[in-house]
Amino acid sequence: MLRFSRTKIILTLGILLVGLLLGVPSLFNKDERKAFMDGVPSWIPSWIIPQRAMVLGLDLQGGSHLLLEVDRADLVRSLAIQLRDDVRRTLREGNVAFEGGIQTTQRGVQVRVPDAAGRSRIMPKLRELSQPINNTILGPTGARTLDIVETPEGLIQMSFSEAGLAERIRRAVDQSIEVVRKRIDPTGTVEPSIQRQGLDRVLVQIPGLQDTSTVAKNLNPAKLEFRLLGDAGSTDTELLPSRDSGGQRVPVERRIIVAGSELTDAQPGFDSRTNEPIVNFRFTLKGAQAFAEATTQNVGRPLAIVLDNEVISAPRIIQPITGGSGQISGRFSVQDVNNLSVQLRSGALPAKLTIVEQRTVGPGLGKDSIDAGVKATIYAALFVVAYMFATYGVFGFIANFALAVHVGLILGLMSLLEATMTLPGIAGIVLTIGTAVDSNVLIYERIREEAKAGRSVVSAIQAGFDRAFATIIDSNSTMAIAAVILFFMGSGPVRGFAVVFILGILTTVITAVTLTRMMIALWYNWARPKTIPF
Repeated sequence: MLRFSRTKIILTLGILLVGLLLGVPSLFNKDERKAFMDGVPSWIPSWIIPQRAMVLGLDLQGGSHLLLEVDRADLVRSLAIQLRDDVRRTLREGNVAFEGGIQTTQRGVQVRVPDAAGRSRIMPKLRELSQPINNTILGPTGARTLDIVETPEGLIQMSFSEAGLAERIRRAVDQSIEVVRKRIDPTGTVEPSIQRQGLDRVLVQIPGLQDTSTVAKNLNPAKLEFRLLGDAGSTDTELLPSRDSGGQRVPVERRIIVAGSELTDAQPGFDSRTNEPIVNFRFTLKGAQAFAEATTQNVGRPLAIVLDNEVISAPRIIQPITGGSGQISGRFSVQDVNNLSVQLRSGALPAKLTIVEQRTVGPGLGKDSIDAGVKATIYAALFVVAYMFATYGVFGFIANFALAVHVGLILGLMSLLEATMTLPGIAGIVLTIGTAVDSNVLIYERIREEAKAGRSVVSAIQAGFDRAFATIIDSNSTMAIAAVILFFMGSGPVRGFAVVFILGILTTVITAVTLTRMMIALWYNWARPKTIPF
């Protein structure tokens, strides 16, 4: 009936103790946690000591808020250039002649293939460039990334479909989130909050940072490309400003030999001869092979190093470069090479990100929010504790103890997940205090009803827990469904509230059912009461 084995009691208390200990690091700031870990003896394994802590959101400790938007036009241009290169490669591999070059259009490319036999041979290969669009939940959607039109005159038009653009924008945002994270937090100590907002926007919140200028500068796309200087007037070249020529435009081949995405490392340094700041880089295996092949075939030609559509230097290829590494120079300052190294190491952004909103939140406002939230939590807890004790006596004391464990477990789980605590999150904790007590009230009132119906104390307690359990699960399940919808459909503070609420629902079931039941069983076996004490 109301008996718990010693093993079950020890296991339950052990799990609860671990959950509570996980929340301890969140009670101290970063410097205090670091000082504590430095004082831990070396013979104690570091994994034994909880080190993860929840992060205070922007509204609690102040900081910078930036809302970024993917530049759709820049993304379409990049996709069109990539598509043009793919079409050129496909035509050359198929040995199909075309007239007038491959022209980029507003949403794709077009090329004229006058030979009908060549068109019929190459069209299946070109259609392979149009990829099917799959939904992560529903699977294939039937849509494709490209719309391809062939005219009787031999003009082949390839443009990105609306579904294809939406899919590329979604991918660009996902990739941008990781790149932005690496640029803002290269050492992993800043703890920013970076998340998608809508289809084409990224929300960046950096707690504790009051100057957004440095962040905005690092977000500028460091787009590095290695090309060859070309001949003016050629259809396969474009004019780009040259830093060595004081901004004068020089012809550069459109074909990209190696892009910055093929770098594995980039570190700041100094030239051993001139002592000027430089960036030392190393290619991936694929990038090294392409670079070696290009420099072998073009000995004597100038190699253009293009950074953000500007030729920063154009050294002449004296001999093949097959080592897979090199250096970038271009009248940089020390700060310039440091920033450029971070940008190149973090990878290239798939498209330009435009700052559509930026603001800072002062630490004073965050302190006021914390104080107000803590006071609200304390007042709510005190009123609940007083009510439960006055109404249910010793059972109310047990419920209050379980309530304290409930709040501690929420903090422990948030620390384990390194979740962000926001002001709405504090409101979520206050709300879960009420829902946790509600579960105890359901159990206690059911016990009272069973006792009035003539059951013995032990039988009433047993029946009260058993019959209230289904109601507790049903009520918490409906709240969990609402919280999950808030999490997936909401953003920013709404998601922070949803996370706390979901964790609170989980810990409510644990404390209100398992812990409370075990404590009442221990109390009964110790006190052996003749009546229900309320």
